[in-house]
Amino acid sequence: MKSLQLFLILLAMSSSTYVAASADHEHNDNDHAAHANEKHTDDHSDKKAAKHDDDHDDHGKDEHDHDDDHNKEADHDDHDKDEDGHGGHEEGGHGEHEESGAVELNAAQMQTAGIKVEALQPQSISASIQAAGEVMLNAYRTVQVTPRIAGQVLARHARLGDEVKKGQPLVTLSSVEMAEAQGQLHVTYREWLRVKKLGKKVVSARRYTEAKVNWDQAHARALAYGMSEAEIQDMLNKNRIADGKFQLIAQQAGRVLHDNFIVGQRVEPGYELMTVADESIMWVEARLTPNDASSIHPGNAARVISGKFNLKAKVSQINHALDESTRTLAVRLEVENPNDILHPGMFINSRIQSSETHNALVLPEAAVLRSPDGDWQVMVEQDEAGEFKPVEVELVQIINEQAVIDGIEPGTRVVTQGAFFVQSELAKSGFEIHNH
Repeated sequence: MKSLQLFLILLAMSSSTYVAASADHEHNDNDHAAHANEKHTDDHSDKKAAKHDDDHDDHGKDEHDHDDDHNKEADHDDHDKDEDGHGGHEEGGHGEHEESGAVELNAAQMQTAGIKVEALQPQSISASIQAAGEVMLNAYRTVQVTPRIAGQVLARHARLGDEVKKGQPLVTLSSVEMAEAQGQLHVTYREWLRVKKLGKKVVSARRYTEAKVNWDQAHARALAYGMSEAEIQDMLNKNRIADGKFQLIAQQAGRVLHDNFIVGQRVEPGYELMTVADESIMWVEARLTPNDASSIHPGNAARVISGKFNLKAKVSQINHALDESTRTLAVRLEVENPNDILHPGMFINSRIQSSETHNALVLPEAAVLRSPDGDWQVMVEQDEAGEFKPVEVELVQIINEQAVIDGIEPGTRVVTQGAFFVQSELAKSGFEIHNH
């Protein structure tokens, strides 16, 4: 009985232990499940957060891409706008090379303005060569005033810059050698007059010849020393004493360009007291390459240009020796110098006409005008007489006030006189005066 009770008690205790163990196992399983759920929830939350961040980044990227697309569209619109604006400018201006309007003039207007229209035909013209040059004195029209013997300056009769005439006294000198020559001149002159009066029948031929030779030598010596023929005759006729005074006179008309002495100064033979130059015709020395100089010959026409003046000239001489430093040839031009425009030492530009010729369209320089945009243009007559339209041309060169042009067909009727009037009338009519 006790054994049965003990068995029942043990069995009950075992059941309780199993139930408790089962409960603990279930509790542990529940805790594990809850932990798993919590981990799953945390992982899910982390994933959601990561996804949210990724979505936020993608959203920002989408916004950035959207902004880029917007900017691209704006740039595209601006480009289209620029193209449209450019096109509008072309249409509003002359970018599309639209033709400008024409102007019609009646016969009375054309006659009053002196308008002349000609059909341009190719003409044979000479090319021109441009070269820099320097103005020089014309050596053939320049003289130096120098004493031939030693002497002392007693007086000055002309000053620097004065215009002098040929034969005009410039300087008075005194010389011992001249005094001796003047004395010998007196003696030989009187002797010659006496022998000449007696004649060859009275005096011997030897004496006659000696008297004549002595007089000729004394006369020549006085001239060589610097006395003029007028001074010699005046001294002999007035029986003036041989004081050694004599004057240096101007050998030509011109201007005193050099004056380098003072009164009382003793000067030696050859000392340059003055320089007198005729500046009515000057020289211009232009420098050309041998190749360019080969197409130029003496007598060719030329122009001398500097500032506001444009003077006619001609080639007078071509040097045959090259300059050692520049390896160029000097071409000498003769140019008239009206109103004393040119002065020695001035640097100018020259345009020399070549001997080579070619055909080109030529019209007066005044017939080629500047358009408002700076291009060259001529006034072309349309099919209807009296209707004119500006046409742009290329100005190739100017030769002797004639313009060589290119850009229009031969035979085109162009205004050669009165073009400025036509251009003015076209401007008054409200048209743009340019035609590309």
